[in-house]
Amino acid sequence: MRNDTVLQKMHKYSTKLIDYCSGYTYGSFSSDIKLVEACVFNLSQLGELCHFVDSTFAQAHPEIPWREMYGLRNRIVHDYEGVNLRLVWEIIMRIFRNCGISSKI
Repeated sequence: MRNDTVLQKMHKYSTKLIDYCSGYTYGSFSSDIKLVEACVFNLSQLGELCHFVDSTFAQAHPEIPWREMYGLRNRIVHDYEGVNLRLVWEIIMRIFRNCGISSKI
């Protein structure tokens, strides 16, 4: 898969996370199982895509936590010790901040 295709898909999944969680608090997020499952799915897809960028591109963009995102994907997919909802929420909030979105969350 080409890097530009990977980035387009990553943007799509990040946008979905932002759209889904806009206006939510951690409490309302964690009690909405459908929302949690949708977000966990999109995070796992983001992590999977990290595996497809070529190493030269990844090294040129150290601001993107490639290994950590793929590691989160592994934790989600293989359910190592369950999915930590607080961690999932903090990652989603980091996506909000990195996209320059000021949320009331």
